[in-house]
Amino acid sequence: MTGTLIGLMVFGGIILVAVMFVVGIYNALVRLRNQVDNAWSQIDVQLKRRHDLIPNLVETAKGYMTHERETFEKITEARSRAMGANGPAEASKAEGMLSDALSKFMLVVENYPDLKANANFLSLQETLTSTENKIAFARQGYNDQVLFYNNKIQMFPSNIVAGMFNFGKREFFEIENEAEREVPKVSF
Repeated sequence: MTGTLIGLMVFGGIILVAVMFVVGIYNALVRLRNQVDNAWSQIDVQLKRRHDLIPNLVETAKGYMTHERETFEKITEARSRAMGANGPAEASKAEGMLSDALSKFMLVVENYPDLKANANFLSLQETLTSTENKIAFARQGYNDQVLFYNNKIQMFPSNIVAGMFNFGKREFFEIENEAEREVPKVSF
């Protein structure tokens, strides 16, 4: 009788340790998933800030750039797509298109010295540049969290728990803007 009791206690202890192990892995996966979601929300905040700045920048420029209607339309269209994007993959593509439109806009601005000297425009341009830097930092933080999370759900033994509870792989927020991928050319 005591042998059976000891056997049951050992078996119960093993089951308890196994359950605690699964619970520990599950909680770690939940924490990592929440960190990924938080990192994405940080990007989202900065993207919203960027989207809010663009109409002010365009309005300021419109007074000076009377013959650039197509440029303004492209920025407006790209901004609308970016604001309507869902998830990292779609947002990445839409933000790349918006960055392209803004780059072309800034090239056109070079033809308008009065606009380049306008204090309001310069302030908006500086704020946009600062926001772009914040987006880059937020993107880096998000991609780091995605890397940690994806590693955890793919590595043994946490991949078993991840599969049992449907923890899916997350997408990186990658550069879709070809201009950002190119190495700048420096010439003297």
